[in-house]
Amino acid sequence: MHHAPGTPDRPSRLPRALRPLLALALTAAGLAALPVTPAGAGDGGPAAALAANPYERGPAPTTASIEATRGPFATAQTTVSASSVSGFRGGTIYYPTSTAEGTFGAVAISPGFTAGQSAVSWLGPRLASQGFVVITIDTLSVYDQPASRGTQLLAALDYLTNTSAVRTRIDRNRLAVMGHSMGGGGSLSAANARPALQAAIPLTGWHTTKNWSSVRVPTLVIGAENDSVAPVSSHSEPFYTSLPATLDKAYLELNAASHSAPTSPNVTVAKYSISWLKRFVDDDTRYEQFLCPAPRGTAIEEYRDTCPHS
Repeated sequence: MHHAPGTPDRPSRLPRALRPLLALALTAAGLAALPVTPAGAGDGGPAAALAANPYERGPAPTTASIEATRGPFATAQTTVSASSVSGFRGGTIYYPTSTAEGTFGAVAISPGFTAGQSAVSWLGPRLASQGFVVITIDTLSVYDQPASRGTQLLAALDYLTNTSAVRTRIDRNRLAVMGHSMGGGGSLSAANARPALQAAIPLTGWHTTKNWSSVRVPTLVIGAENDSVAPVSSHSEPFYTSLPATLDKAYLELNAASHSAPTSPNVTVAKYSISWLKRFVDDDTRYEQFLCPAPRGTAIEEYRDTCPHS
């Protein structure tokens, strides 16, 4: 299970090889501490007494639920004016209207070179309805380079958690970044700068930096087979390959898709982004079935990963 480093209620990440041993130790310790339930004394028992993951939000997922245009949560949205924030040029917040299940993880999403937030706006309600607070941002300049976009993504997350109208709906320890093109490169820069993030998803990302061996954030790299702007051979594939082998990471290449594929509703982009965010922002292992073993299908040209994640 993935945990953010340095937060009081979540231990630092362990090397992959030690995770099964820790899981067994914790399970044994938990079972040993449980009271003995006499036979016939009810249907509680050890399984019922074990606490469920406190970050799970929503019902058990299905292929249909992660492919749907809307998830189980009703959502609302609010505009963030450029004049009301610093470090980025405003945007739109999408959020679940009910907090009956508790607080939510949050995701900041950046558009690419020359684009505004409208290029990634479809992801706002799609992700929010699955149980996340989402902000799609406009950048200070549409010509900002990836590193700047990464800084702006972090500024947007800081705004969400510190001063936004929805800050009480957010668990500030469960944050993620996404972006398209140079915004995708920005998500890598943000992950590199802030290892406490829970997930990063560059969408047909573009960046002059190819080596991301210092990233410690679970990263799903999404590339497109026919991308002529950020060809996978010189962008997404080197990004993925350079990430540490010990990291929870995956590379998904969209079959016969172009650079702009993530800028309009795309079932494949959505279902695996949702699964990745649920798995690593919410620690929700119910979604691991969609990531491990590696998914296959006509929409996927190639998929690489470091399964198992748990």
